[in-house]
Amino acid sequence: MVREGEKAPDFTLQADDRKEVSLSDYRGKKVVLYFYPKDGTPGCTREAIEFKEMAKEFEREGAVILGVSKDSIKSHEKFKQKHDLPFTLLSDPEGKVLDLYGVWKKKSLYGRTFMGTERTTFLIDEKGIVKRTYRKVKVKGHAQVCLLDLKGSGE
Repeated sequence: MVREGEKAPDFTLQADDRKEVSLSDYRGKKVVLYFYPKDGTPGCTREAIEFKEMAKEFEREGAVILGVSKDSIKSHEKFKQKHDLPFTLLSDPEGKVLDLYGVWKKKSLYGRTFMGTERTTFLIDEKGIVKRTYRKVKVKGHAQVCLLDLKGSGE
């Protein structure tokens, strides 16, 4: 489990443009690393659109937004294109990074138990240290909270 104050574990995943991306590629920038369950679902779409609507403000704070899910690159391409998302989506089909960050959890819905992605966001500073962790994220207003916390952490 990744904790605040610790170095964010590095990883390499394939991005929606089919290039490999490592977290360490963004050293020197703030990173909003958000994990979400599935492209195209109502909550995940709403979350992506909130981040999209505030993308320029995140950029002004020197931050990049990275979305991660188990979805395929093809799914990410469609999702990104359909909603004109201005940030990178990373594919973790084997769930290795989801495990690494402790977001692959036992969930239950309508009395059924299953494994799934717990909607979680990590704010990572320019040195790669986790500054804030948001677990079991409620989508509405989440991007705004992240932005306010990023602005507040401007050491």
